[in-house]
Amino acid sequence: MREITISDERAGPYGITAGPDGALWLTLTHSGHVARVDAGGDVTTVDAGGPAAQPALITAGPDGALWFTCTRDDHIGRVTAGGAVTRFALPAGCGPYGITAGPDGALWFTQMNADRIGRISPDGVITDFPLPVSGGFASAITAGPDGALWFTLNQANAVGRITVDGDVRLHALPTAGAAPVGIAADGEAVWFVEIGAGQVGRIMPDGHVTEVALPDRAARPHAVVAAGRGDLWFTEWGANRVGRLRAGSANGDRAGAASGDIAGAAIAEYDLPTAASEPHGLTVAADGAVWVALEIGRLVRLEP
Repeated sequence: MREITISDERAGPYGITAGPDGALWLTLTHSGHVARVDAGGDVTTVDAGGPAAQPALITAGPDGALWFTCTRDDHIGRVTAGGAVTRFALPAGCGPYGITAGPDGALWFTQMNADRIGRISPDGVITDFPLPVSGGFASAITAGPDGALWFTLNQANAVGRITVDGDVRLHALPTAGAAPVGIAADGEAVWFVEIGAGQVGRIMPDGHVTEVALPDRAARPHAVVAAGRGDLWFTEWGANRVGRLRAGSANGDRAGAASGDIAGAAIAEYDLPTAASEPHGLTVAADGAVWVALEIGRLVRLEP
């Protein structure tokens, strides 16, 4: 495990993704910047709207650019590999948070305070889709294995599915107060973490949900990323750790990872080098290494 400083601790690294240019891209939520970290560790930053913007999650788009949400001032941002930023205004107060590239060549995002899912085309055309819930607090979103988008509803205690045509279905979670946040797909199933219950959950395309409790139920898992089928990494925001869940058989065969019982999944946890480092987003780089954004101004690399 290697830790590097990439910003002043007040800048607040938060969301992170591997870019198409081979660099890491991350949001600095407190300073209102987007940062690029190249393979040599050199850091460049661009203004994403300043502290009033509060950039949150970031993803690689189908157009070779990086797209991110600005939660506080209600914008979707786009930054090219060369650092040119464009911002697209949303209705005031909607609170965009999660964002992902969809199967239709557009970006899809959640609106926490508006009970809506949004779609933005690469040229900036925005479409909104209302959710059949009030105060659901839509959080993270991912492209699923079934051609639809899947998202968490933190306050509604549910996982939602929306097709590219806007058809919505909500799936209630078995555990009361689970409060799901992060969500990721591994090619066959969709996985999510429950910050309120200290669990990792899996939902199949047919809506069947399975949950696995973490060793530390107070760990407050926040973000999750898939490294492969049945191979998940997640941040434990409340415990200053990174966790890994591997489904399937003990010999490493993942053939049953999506369809089988995950109650016996192997869970490993790794303490972070610096106390109270506030781990949030994480991503898997092209070489298989896992990078974690720490709000104290640092990144951590876990070797593949």
